[in-house]
Amino acid sequence: MTAIPPEAHTPHRPTRCDGEESRERLLQAGLRLFAHQGFSKTSTRELAEAANVNVAAISYYFGDKLGLYRAVFFEPKGPVTHDIARFADPALPLPDALRGFFAGFLEPLRQGDLLRLCMKLHFREMLEPTGLWEEEVDQGIRPMHEALVALLCRHFAQDTADDDLERLAFCIAGLAVHLHVGHELIDQLTPGLNAATDAVDRWSDRLVMYAQAMIEAEKARRSGALNS
Repeated sequence: MTAIPPEAHTPHRPTRCDGEESRERLLQAGLRLFAHQGFSKTSTRELAEAANVNVAAISYYFGDKLGLYRAVFFEPKGPVTHDIARFADPALPLPDALRGFFAGFLEPLRQGDLLRLCMKLHFREMLEPTGLWEEEVDQGIRPMHEALVALLCRHFAQDTADDDLERLAFCIAGLAVHLHVGHELIDQLTPGLNAATDAVDRWSDRLVMYAQAMIEAEKARRSGALNS
């Protein structure tokens, strides 16, 4: 008996090249639409039209709209261990460690609109959670926060963090978070801050300086030089 070739049992599928292009267009369209409109206000029809594909391509590549959203949300990010490795080495001087911490936040600003949209999407998910936010907290944000707290504990010669070191960690991270949350506002109010070719480097220098000042202020408070 002549064997039936495997392809005879399956429907026609796009070539690898066409499939990769269609999937990539969906990811790019999803990133823009989800970042600007949110998950609930973005329809599968809009996604398909923006990607120039058939609506059925969403289920083919991602299962459903939530599957596409999940891929858009997680795929562009590298492993959090890479970001942590930039600042967690105990041998790093404090300014270098802080610069490494901020690098994970600032790198997207060097790489154009798509990666900035990734950050915008993550902040939108924080405000309009779909269920992925808890996963992001556990797998991404919590490890970064704990590594920053550990850095501060070393600098303050403490084995464990107290509430004020936790507050300090949130304030330091907030310096960088605002550059993304307020990026469009910064462009409106003072466009030159983001327009210069060395804008990201200048932001990096200032964030390190401001974070060090916050750390020194907390030291002074603990020593009694500042009011509690």
